[in-house]
Amino acid sequence: MKKITLLLILALHVVLGKAQSVEARIDSIEMLMGEQVHVTLTVTAPDGAQIVFPKYQRTQQLVPGVEFLEAQQPEPNVQVLTLTSFDENLYYLPPFPVLVNGDTVKSKSLALKVIGIEVDTTHYEKFYGPKDVQDNPFLWSEWAPLFWLSVLLLVLMALGYYLYLRLRDNKPIITYVRVVKKLLPHQKAMKEIEQIKAEKMVTSENQKEYYTKLTDTIRRYIEERYGFSAMEMTSSEIIDRLTQQGDQKALDELRGLFQTADLVKFAKYSTMLNENDMNLVNAVEFINSTKAENLPTEEVLRPQLSEEDLRSQKTRRLLKIVIGLIAVACLLLLAYVAYGTWQLMI
Repeated sequence: MKKITLLLILALHVVLGKAQSVEARIDSIEMLMGEQVHVTLTVTAPDGAQIVFPKYQRTQQLVPGVEFLEAQQPEPNVQVLTLTSFDENLYYLPPFPVLVNGDTVKSKSLALKVIGIEVDTTHYEKFYGPKDVQDNPFLWSEWAPLFWLSVLLLVLMALGYYLYLRLRDNKPIITYVRVVKKLLPHQKAMKEIEQIKAEKMVTSENQKEYYTKLTDTIRRYIEERYGFSAMEMTSSEIIDRLTQQGDQKALDELRGLFQTADLVKFAKYSTMLNENDMNLVNAVEFINSTKAENLPTEEVLRPQLSEEDLRSQKTRRLLKIVIGLIAVACLLLLAYVAYGTWQLMI
């Protein structure tokens, strides 16, 4: 019974040993001094096994004369070690230890032969000492892009300066916005009526001129007060627009004024002096009964620019934009040319 148990333990050990193994393979067993070789470690283990490859520091000597350079792990169970040597000799590389699930599994040992380079020391005159620093030859292919970019930079600078002169000669148009006191519509109308009185047009024989000025004054007042084009409307159209807004008595008096004015202007009707006075009073009464005193008393006057001035302003804005873009392009080109020249000079 004990012998059977021992055999089972030995068999299990053999199976587990085969299940966990490390294969070490070198790509070349010979190399010249200073060359590099690669050692590939491949671990065979069950799926999910925890594998920890050996870690070395750069230039660490695995054995005296063989240095470690770097390690790569293309797959979880594969590691590639890069080694080099500068001494001619035959080296023995000991087994590489790998931890598999906490157990240390070692690979087989490897051999590496480093071959030296034969140097003929009997003819030392063939060997030359270090040479002085030499200037690099001038290559147009290297400098051509920087040269043409420099030419482009000069052209852009000349264009920018020319546009600046154009901008300087094209004087800016300075406009001022004025705020002036504004007469209210009824104040303007009363001022014009006072002017009619001062000119004694009521007693003038030219009744057509009198009624034309009087009705024009009323039309302008209505246009500013109510906001419709009374100057371009007939008398009946004006009355119809005011019917729903004004006092009926004032409209009747205004209607009589317009009718008399139309007869005088178009039918050569002659009025009496008292009729002229009455129509003047009716105009004043209409203005006083419909005036609005809560309107703004200040007016902002903005200058009206001509088409030539507008074109001049547009040209100045365009020149400023183009000059700004040229300036940015020149700065970028200058920085690039300076950096490229520095790179070629070092």
